[in-house]
Amino acid sequence: MPAHPVRAIVLGFLRLHILYHARVEPVYGAWLMSELRRHGYDVGPGTLYPMLHALEQAGFLSTRMEVSEGRRRRVYRTTKAGAQMLREGRRRAQVLLAEIEQGEE
Repeated sequence: MPAHPVRAIVLGFLRLHILYHARVEPVYGAWLMSELRRHGYDVGPGTLYPMLHALEQAGFLSTRMEVSEGRRRRVYRTTKAGAQMLREGRRRAQVLLAEIEQGEE
Protein backbone atom coordinates (compact mmCIF):
# COMPACT_ATOMS: atom_id res chain seq x y z
CA MET A 1 0.00 0.00 0.00
CA PRO A 2 1.48 3.40 -0.94
CA ALA A 3 2.38 5.87 1.79
CA HIS A 4 -0.15 8.57 2.60
CA PRO A 5 0.38 11.53 0.21
CA VAL A 6 0.92 13.99 3.07
CA ARG A 7 3.59 11.72 4.53
CA ALA A 8 5.40 11.63 1.17
CA ILE A 9 5.42 15.45 1.04
CA VAL A 10 6.65 15.74 4.64
CA LEU A 11 9.44 13.23 3.98
CA GLY A 12 10.61 15.40 1.09
CA PHE A 13 10.75 18.42 3.39
CA LEU A 14 12.66 16.37 5.95
CA ARG A 15 15.28 15.42 3.36
CA LEU A 16 15.81 19.09 2.49
CA HIS A 17 16.12 19.97 6.20
CA ILE A 18 18.71 17.23 6.64
CA LEU A 19 20.73 18.35 3.63
CA TYR A 20 20.57 21.96 4.83
CA HIS A 21 21.69 21.27 8.39
CA ALA A 22 24.42 18.84 7.28
CA ARG A 23 25.65 21.58 4.92
CA VAL A 24 25.91 24.14 7.74
CA GLU A 25 27.77 21.84 10.15
CA PRO A 26 28.36 18.14 10.87
CA VAL A 27 25.21 16.61 12.36
CA TYR A 28 24.26 13.35 14.08
CA GLY A 29 20.95 11.54 14.45
CA ALA A 30 19.88 12.55 17.97
CA TRP A 31 20.66 16.22 17.26
CA LEU A 32 18.74 16.07 13.99
CA MET A 33 15.67 14.58 15.71
CA SER A 34 15.76 17.40 18.25
CA GLU A 35 16.24 20.08 15.58
CA LEU A 36 13.50 18.67 13.37
CA ARG A 37 11.16 18.57 16.39
CA ARG A 38 11.88 22.29 16.84
CA HIS A 39 10.55 22.76 13.29
CA GLY A 40 7.37 20.81 14.06
CA TYR A 41 8.38 17.38 12.74
CA ASP A 42 7.91 14.42 15.08
CA VAL A 43 10.52 12.10 13.63
CA GLY A 44 11.75 8.97 15.34
CA PRO A 45 14.83 6.86 14.73
CA GLY A 46 12.85 4.37 12.62
CA THR A 47 12.23 7.11 10.06
CA LEU A 48 15.37 9.23 10.42
CA TYR A 49 18.14 6.63 10.29
CA PRO A 50 16.88 4.85 7.14
CA MET A 51 16.52 8.29 5.53
CA LEU A 52 20.10 9.22 6.49
CA HIS A 53 21.33 5.89 5.14
CA ALA A 54 19.43 6.37 1.86
CA LEU A 55 20.83 9.91 1.46
CA GLU A 56 24.31 8.54 2.08
CA GLN A 57 23.79 5.68 -0.40
CA ALA A 58 22.59 8.22 -3.00
CA GLY A 59 25.82 10.17 -2.52
CA PHE A 60 24.17 13.23 -0.91
CA LEU A 61 25.71 12.73 2.55
CA SER A 62 29.11 11.57 3.71
CA THR A 63 29.65 10.05 7.13
CA ARG A 64 32.39 9.42 9.63
CA MET A 65 32.55 8.04 13.16
CA GLU A 66 33.38 10.51 15.90
CA VAL A 67 33.85 10.22 19.65
CA SER A 68 32.20 12.97 21.68
CA GLU A 69 31.80 12.98 25.46
CA GLY A 70 32.98 9.36 25.46
CA ARG A 71 30.29 8.28 22.99
CA ARG A 72 30.79 7.10 19.43
CA ARG A 73 28.42 8.64 16.95
CA ARG A 74 28.02 8.73 13.21
CA VAL A 75 28.36 12.30 11.94
CA TYR A 76 26.96 13.41 8.58
CA ARG A 77 27.98 16.16 6.15
CA THR A 78 26.41 17.20 2.86
CA THR A 79 28.52 16.21 -0.16
CA LYS A 80 28.90 18.30 -3.34
CA ALA A 81 26.08 16.28 -4.90
CA GLY A 82 23.98 16.87 -1.78
CA ALA A 83 24.66 20.62 -1.92
CA GLN A 84 23.59 20.62 -5.56
CA MET A 85 20.40 18.71 -4.65
CA LEU A 86 19.74 21.21 -1.85
CA ARG A 87 20.10 24.13 -4.28
CA GLU A 88 17.73 22.44 -6.72
CA GLY A 89 15.25 21.67 -3.93
CA ARG A 90 15.42 25.26 -2.72
CA ARG A 91 14.82 26.58 -6.24
CA ARG A 92 11.85 24.30 -6.79
CA ALA A 93 10.38 25.15 -3.37
CA GLN A 94 10.69 28.88 -4.10
CA VAL A 95 8.91 28.50 -7.44
CA LEU A 96 6.15 26.46 -5.81
CA LEU A 97 5.71 28.88 -2.90
CA ALA A 98 5.53 31.85 -5.26
CA GLU A 99 2.82 30.09 -7.25
CA ILE A 100 0.90 29.04 -4.14
CA GLU A 101 1.05 32.56 -2.70
CA GLN A 102 -0.15 34.02 -5.99
CA GLY A 103 -3.15 31.68 -5.94
CA GLU A 104 -4.09 32.87 -2.45
CA GLU A 105 -5.25 36.26 -3.72
